[in-house]
Amino acid sequence: MTNEMQDVLSAMSRRGFIRLGTMSAMSAGLSSVSMGESKTEAEEKPLSSTMINVPFQQVNPKIGIIGVGGRGTNLLENLLAADAQITAICDVVQEKATHAQSLVEKTGQKPPTLYTDGYHAYEALVAREDLDLVLIATPWNWHVEMAVAAMKHGKHAAVEVPSATTIEDCWKLVDTSEQTRKHCIMLENCCYGFNETLVLRMIQAGLFGDLLYGEGAYIHDLREELFSNKGEGLWRRTVHTERDGNLYPTHGLGPVANYMSIQRGDRFDYIVSMSTPQRGLDAYRAAHMSQSDPRWAERYVTGDMNTSLIKTAKGLTITLKHDVSNPHPYDRINTIAGTKGVFADYPARIYFDGQAGGEQWGSIDPYKRYQHPLWKEEGAIAAKIGGHGGMDYIMLYRLLQCMRQGLVPDMDVYDAATWCAPAPLSLQSVENGSAPVKFPDFTRGHWQQRSASQIVTQAG
Repeated sequence: MTNEMQDVLSAMSRRGFIRLGTMSAMSAGLSSVSMGESKTEAEEKPLSSTMINVPFQQVNPKIGIIGVGGRGTNLLENLLAADAQITAICDVVQEKATHAQSLVEKTGQKPPTLYTDGYHAYEALVAREDLDLVLIATPWNWHVEMAVAAMKHGKHAAVEVPSATTIEDCWKLVDTSEQTRKHCIMLENCCYGFNETLVLRMIQAGLFGDLLYGEGAYIHDLREELFSNKGEGLWRRTVHTERDGNLYPTHGLGPVANYMSIQRGDRFDYIVSMSTPQRGLDAYRAAHMSQSDPRWAERYVTGDMNTSLIKTAKGLTITLKHDVSNPHPYDRINTIAGTKGVFADYPARIYFDGQAGGEQWGSIDPYKRYQHPLWKEEGAIAAKIGGHGGMDYIMLYRLLQCMRQGLVPDMDVYDAATWCAPAPLSLQSVENGSAPVKFPDFTRGHWQQRSASQIVTQAG
């Protein structure tokens, strides 16, 4: 068989894997569009069922990884740099699993067991009795199914973003975590960036006064990647033919939610969302695809720029944006403002009341004394390993630290569900003329149990 034919069959196999998951996700998603205010009976569950403030049982975790494509392999490399024990690896592409296995062996560890026999090979991985944590880095539509399977088999789940794409699936993660007493953590690496952790500590120190508003975004020119015949190009473009809203909210939203102590004294109340027309993907296709390309049959429905406004229970506001279809420098905006000053990123700049220079932005450099201890202790290794400026390593190092020391995780299933919820809720708002849509309370009324993010209170 030629190499070219092997590549074709590999792509077909992966598309089949993705399509199988898409069918189940779509059937669940169709019934969940209007669920913004649902689950009121479940929200009345007794406090004893909550996973808020539940620590890990102290363990040096044995880890299984599902999905070792580009993102999964990057996470694996960062885990290995943090001396993680990798026991099992699963991927539908044998070559990817074998490569990942070789990376583990190079560190001197025993070769992890491989699971590559079909779309549901992960079921055998999560059923193993010797795993403590299952890390999931697969296409979006498999995240919930795999995380639920891991928790039901007694493992904690760490899921790539977004952990869920429907409100029904957000509740499924919450319910399963509470029922099994296992944590479900979304791997939101942006919460561990140097600037994000620095500003979080400045906020907790009171430098910004009373917070008023924040801004976050995922503005990233992904046109080449979306139209690629490998990697995320095999599945991620399809989402743009199905939904119109903010498809990928968590990178911009997670840090702002931490700044505002969401789920820790405040909560998201409702969202209003609107989209521009769709133009960018059509224009890119016209410029790069021949008329015989089968992708000309696709109809893209996601507006190029989605802008959403979130109001919190305490009256704070958040602007959230999404655009991956047009030429634009990478930008998560990452802004937070209070009664004493404002921080804005890309580039990082700051302004405090009365600072020298008049109404001019100032440098963040003088405030680097608020550098987070995680970056002080592990920043050199993080920079060497890489992974989005080192934030991937800091995130995974911290997760391992929480498990090894028996701490409460920084991010729990309620954060995962709440930060993912703007995606399906924005679809509903856009569909209904930008009408306000209520957020479910995934904590079932217990969102005031904590006062600040554990990234500050436990690791700071």
